[in-house]
Amino acid sequence: MTATDPWHRALADLVSRSHRLPPDELAATVDAALRPLGAAATVYLVDAEQRDLRPLPDSQRPAPAVLPIDTSLAGRAFTQVEVHASPGPPPRLWVPIVNGTDRLGLMEVFPPPDADLADEALRDGCRLVSGLVGHLVTSKRDYGDVLHRARRSRPMAVSAELLWHLLPPLTFATGEAVVSALLEPCYEVGGDAFDYAVHGGVLTLAILDGVGHGLPAVLTTSVALAALRAARRAGAGLPALARAVDAAILAEWQDARFVTAVLAEFDTGSGLLRYVNAGHPPPVLLRRGRAVRELAGGRRLPLGLPGGDVEVARARLEPGDRLLLHTDGVTEARDPAGEMFGLPRLADLAERHIGSGLPAAETLRRLSHAVTEHQGGTHQDDATLMLVEWSAAASANAEP
Repeated sequence: MTATDPWHRALADLVSRSHRLPPDELAATVDAALRPLGAAATVYLVDAEQRDLRPLPDSQRPAPAVLPIDTSLAGRAFTQVEVHASPGPPPRLWVPIVNGTDRLGLMEVFPPPDADLADEALRDGCRLVSGLVGHLVTSKRDYGDVLHRARRSRPMAVSAELLWHLLPPLTFATGEAVVSALLEPCYEVGGDAFDYAVHGGVLTLAILDGVGHGLPAVLTTSVALAALRAARRAGAGLPALARAVDAAILAEWQDARFVTAVLAEFDTGSGLLRYVNAGHPPPVLLRRGRAVRELAGGRRLPLGLPGGDVEVARARLEPGDRLLLHTDGVTEARDPAGEMFGLPRLADLAERHIGSGLPAAETLRRLSHAVTEHQGGTHQDDATLMLVEWSAAASANAEP
């Protein structure tokens, strides 16, 4: 019998229990699967604001306190996507919960009292279970409300409720690249959105900003997202993607509404980036950790306006390069005195966080919070960021 066999049995038990598992019983079921090992666990999910880790309700025990990400050991485990030990009392391990490379939260594991917190067999067993928990959180999320409710500190506006259900996971990685995105204000989002897909080594990207605010802007952006995906899944290239969004918006509205966007295709084998910029702030290219230039080509009218000719621009990236895309709500965010956040500040902060070796998702979390803090904790407009990192090292850095 190997040292990890008990953990494999716990994993098999959790899989067996999961087939008919309602979302509101997830926390208690994880705890029950670990009980034969003499262990217990609490599941925490990251909140929508990416500021706190919130406990998943467990009917078998009182709810523990919410944990701040920026000032706790648990938060360090989450941000670094690494297992961290706390000697207690009681002793425990903080184990990241991810789905793929999308950070969802943490498991607080209380091993048997005589366990060695540095034992790799123990840590490997915890990672096995937390990996399955990440898949279960994702797969069970839409069968009930408890997993959504657990991530919220306040009610969500109708516009935000609609948009969040249309967006892909915040982070995705292949062996060659990582793409991560973040959108604020998460409870009252207007017309910003992002999308990505990968096929045959080509990463298709989109960042969008619908004109206006609130539900009307989200409806416009939702139509744009649906048109993009329908055309992409039919095999369309960049020019046809742009025209498909034009046609969809023009068919629904005659009030000159539109969506600014950057649409791009990145070949992770050759490093070729092809892109179209429809009235949107240009992406920023970072090389060797420094912002070197904006990609200002491929200009056309915003999507949804008639007569927008499509010109596809090209750029050749080098291994290790990063591409930072953003909406104008980032650079045009103003502090109480009226000073804009600005592109130089965004580039400087991106360089600093990248230089610290942070995963892409953590770089964006800190950039997004810097924009919020610049505005005194409120948002005058949506602020969306997307970071693409092209390197195997960046991909490995996103894993637990």
